[in-house]
Amino acid sequence: MSGPLDAISGVARKLFGTKHERTIKALQPLVAHIATLEPRFQAMSDAELRAMTWEFRRRLDRGATLEDILPEVFAVVREAGWRSLNMRHYDVQMIGGLVQHQGMISEMKTGEGKTLVATLPLVLNALTGKGCHLVTVNDYLATRDAEWMGKLYTFLGLTVGTILHGQKRREKQIAYGCDITYGTNNEFGFDYLRDNMKTDFGQIVQRELNYAIVDEVDSILVDEARTPLIISGPSNESESRYEEINALIPRMQKEIDYVLDEEARSASLTEDGIDKVERLLGVPNLYDPSNIELLHLVDQALKAHTLFKRDKDYVVKENQVTIVDPFTGRLMPGRRWSDGLHQAVEAKEGVKVENPNQTLATITFQKYFLKYDKLAGMTGTADTEAAEFEKIYKLDVVVIPTNKPTVRDDWDDQIYKTEEQKFRAVIREIEEMHEQGRPVLVGTVSVEKSELLAKLLKRRGLPHNVLNAKHHLSEAEIVAQAGAIGGITLSTNMAGRGTDILLGGNPENLGRSRIEPKREDEEIENYQARLKVAVDGAATECAEARERVLEGGGLHIVGTERHESRRIDNQLRGRAGRQGDPGSSRFYLSLEDDLLRIFGSEKIMGMMEKLGMEDDVPIEHKWLSRSVENAQKKVEGHNFGIRKNLLEYDDVMSQQRDAVYGVRKRILDGDNVTDMILDMAANVVDAVCAGFIDPKAAASDIDFAGLNEELARIFGKPLEVDADDYADMGREGFLANLVSQIEAEYEKHSRIFTESVIRHHQENGREDLEELTIEAERLLGSFEQNMLLEGIDYLWRDHLKAMDHLRGGIGLRGYGQRNPLLEYKKEGFQMFEMMMDLWDERAVSRIFQPMMHDRLTEGTISQLEARRLRAQQRQQLVAQGAGSGKAAKPGTVRREHRKLGRNDPCHCGSGKKYKKCHLPKEMSANA
Repeated sequence: MSGPLDAISGVARKLFGTKHERTIKALQPLVAHIATLEPRFQAMSDAELRAMTWEFRRRLDRGATLEDILPEVFAVVREAGWRSLNMRHYDVQMIGGLVQHQGMISEMKTGEGKTLVATLPLVLNALTGKGCHLVTVNDYLATRDAEWMGKLYTFLGLTVGTILHGQKRREKQIAYGCDITYGTNNEFGFDYLRDNMKTDFGQIVQRELNYAIVDEVDSILVDEARTPLIISGPSNESESRYEEINALIPRMQKEIDYVLDEEARSASLTEDGIDKVERLLGVPNLYDPSNIELLHLVDQALKAHTLFKRDKDYVVKENQVTIVDPFTGRLMPGRRWSDGLHQAVEAKEGVKVENPNQTLATITFQKYFLKYDKLAGMTGTADTEAAEFEKIYKLDVVVIPTNKPTVRDDWDDQIYKTEEQKFRAVIREIEEMHEQGRPVLVGTVSVEKSELLAKLLKRRGLPHNVLNAKHHLSEAEIVAQAGAIGGITLSTNMAGRGTDILLGGNPENLGRSRIEPKREDEEIENYQARLKVAVDGAATECAEARERVLEGGGLHIVGTERHESRRIDNQLRGRAGRQGDPGSSRFYLSLEDDLLRIFGSEKIMGMMEKLGMEDDVPIEHKWLSRSVENAQKKVEGHNFGIRKNLLEYDDVMSQQRDAVYGVRKRILDGDNVTDMILDMAANVVDAVCAGFIDPKAAASDIDFAGLNEELARIFGKPLEVDADDYADMGREGFLANLVSQIEAEYEKHSRIFTESVIRHHQENGREDLEELTIEAERLLGSFEQNMLLEGIDYLWRDHLKAMDHLRGGIGLRGYGQRNPLLEYKKEGFQMFEMMMDLWDERAVSRIFQPMMHDRLTEGTISQLEARRLRAQQRQQLVAQGAGSGKAAKPGTVRREHRKLGRNDPCHCGSGKKYKKCHLPKEMSANA
């Protein structure tokens, strides 16, 4: 129902154009200017064109900006694309490149050449020498696009690398050191986490996060936003408990023992259900704090049985539960649901329950990609999620016009009463199109539904290919041939995304399938000659077949169910009608479909009764299509709310993670580790004294013996403190005296350490005292780095677990009229402060032990030397930038004020302690 605001908005659009049209209009003069530069670069030789890369870099070094050189760079890339790839960027592709350079998302329809578009901003931004990342959804696309577009980059003298799962550290360091690096979202994110678990700088693989273009940005930043990346290790929990709890769930009855809310994707026990669980487990009170873990296991088992369906959410293959990506239908090997859910599903399916894991490091895609200095994206479908992109990522979406007008026919939905009636109609339509010679792509929402359709097609004798999580090994090849005459392809959601469907068939794939693979003893030239003959023959056939398919109406899309997101439906439709080709699409629905049953059944059922509905007779009406779309909008809004809520909770962990990773980087950089240790020691003295000294108490009432005993426990020896000192100096002077004693003790330990190293080398024939002293100080720094890193890593792992437990139960605070998010923020901050204070104490306790220097064995010295050399090599590699000559190791934040201890008053004058004011921000600045 439209209102006055909609009418006003419609008038404004007619007068001034849409936001997208205004953006594109503003870019047109720049595109025209780039075109005027083409003749100049067309006249250049290959060597002269390549030399422009170094000319651009020289100008940047002399103060030019990327905007200053942009028109020439884009013109050079366009010419280089023609020479190296035989592909010339269309004007609409130039607009897409400009949009991406400006840090926005370009929405371009399927077949408009997004892969080529990305070369424009990547080359431009790579000229800074800081590196650029192109993020894809799988290794196949990362490898394909890097090899394909790599011809253009190397033609211009730029280096290109690929990040793949399973690569060795050295391979990744080289790839990240390249000007342009292709890889998957998972691998980039996991490398970030792994880098922040490394204990020496030489092991780090990533450089600074400068500029990234995210391909299929809606899939990565929206669909997968709720799935955190987790690096985990073994925990102490027992897997047998999952099997014990699993046996209870089949005995629970829906609506009696538990209630299911499919809309909110939740299941919860009723009072009767709680009583039954307590009786079966022999537990007097399931909600007693001592049973919190048990309650969690019951909740996860209930979810596994009621909300997670086999062959939809996961498949069981080779005695393992493998997650199915809900948006692409692809398997996600190696990925596991967290928080015990995966173990609950394994117990449900009767396969081996893997050991529960403890989180060692975690980050969401939202938080990872927000760390880039500049972020852009591209996809065929983003405009429906424009509000979310702007709200969370500050990314505008610009819809780029197609190079040729889209002529696809999108027919209205047909809605049936039952699923069985719907599938009969789908088979009839597929058969009709097949007889006409038209290729058909059939989209399903689950493995289960695609296999049901495959059985129905087999009964009718209709040849077809199936693409789902169980049949996916030849995905790209099958999708490439989905446009062949009479072809029928069943695909869960968007399998094959990123591979064009060419009408008439793909000659390269067809030719390759017709010859024997390359033999081991065969010369590569001979194989390529055989392949060329086969591809040339296939090209003639495919060209003839294309004409026949075009005459018949092009590719036809059949959607067997509406997805929760309109965007996924648009992706399926967008497979037809590429580059001005004809095509058509239609969706078939039933009142038994999950979307209509859960979100839109009452309203739609009312409409159908008014319109009159008979068995096997569909209702086809614009009102119904609009109602289905409204149901989808409702789900999209619900899912956005969930992601937004998760983001607010994740902000808490993100700030803490940035602070910890910032501290780790400062330690690894080796800058002022001594100052850091002495600061920590002063903090510990302050905290210990606060427990023994009441500022209002007389000196005679203070337990100095207990204070000295506690200080001796931590620092390894009694300090000289008594009541007379306190009476003479006052509290502040007393604390300063203690800190001075500790600093003197530290100097003593450092001296002994240094002398041990020098003596070790002198015994092995080295005599240069000055050089040995410098080396000894470096080794001492490495030793201290190791102590600090071990301590913070151990505590951080425990803190992550504690925060998980806090998060799991914080929602119950809402029943007490308290805001769960505010409670989580408050308690999370307190827990983080406690962790940092404990780190201070444990670290100084280890470093200040009196026998520290005795642990400096010959093996320790060798290990420290090896680590120092690795760090040195890594710094050299990063400085070289693997050819770019521009990269440098991360710098340390420099303060514009005197160095403060964590408990000193903050330099900003707020009156707060430094650790509660600016310290967290300064620590996170390096993360």
